[in-house]
Amino acid sequence: MEKRIDIQQLEPDAFKAMRVLENYIQHSGLSKTYLYLIKIRASQINGCAFCINMHTSDALKQGETVQRIFLLNAWKETGLFTEEEKTILAITEEVTLISQNGLSDETYRLAEKLFDGNQIARIIMVVVTINAWNRIVISTKKTVV
Repeated sequence: MEKRIDIQQLEPDAFKAMRVLENYIQHSGLSKTYLYLIKIRASQINGCAFCINMHTSDALKQGETVQRIFLLNAWKETGLFTEEEKTILAITEEVTLISQNGLSDETYRLAEKLFDGNQIARIIMVVVTINAWNRIVISTKKTVV
């Protein structure tokens, strides 16, 4: 594989800023389950093998089931996810694929029924952050060891 730049080495302040955002997310009050579902699903959509590997491994260590991870890309067709989780996954897909239709009014209204404004803001920030990480990793061709 072609060697590419290491942003962390070349632009440490930029990478540090991403770490600050990641730290905010980790301490946002959203459950670890919600964080992993968002990170894994967005990474699946974006095709980021490095992030899929990292976040599925972390999720399993935190007690997530193999079955739910295996079926995450088909979450709409299973009964394994709660209404809250399904809403979070819908937000994840719609924000990750923002150029298609954006975050739909239907999904947003459902989120408002289940979460307060701060929680919705945090969910969106997690989606935005993992999408940024995916783009960094994919564009620099960071690989799974």
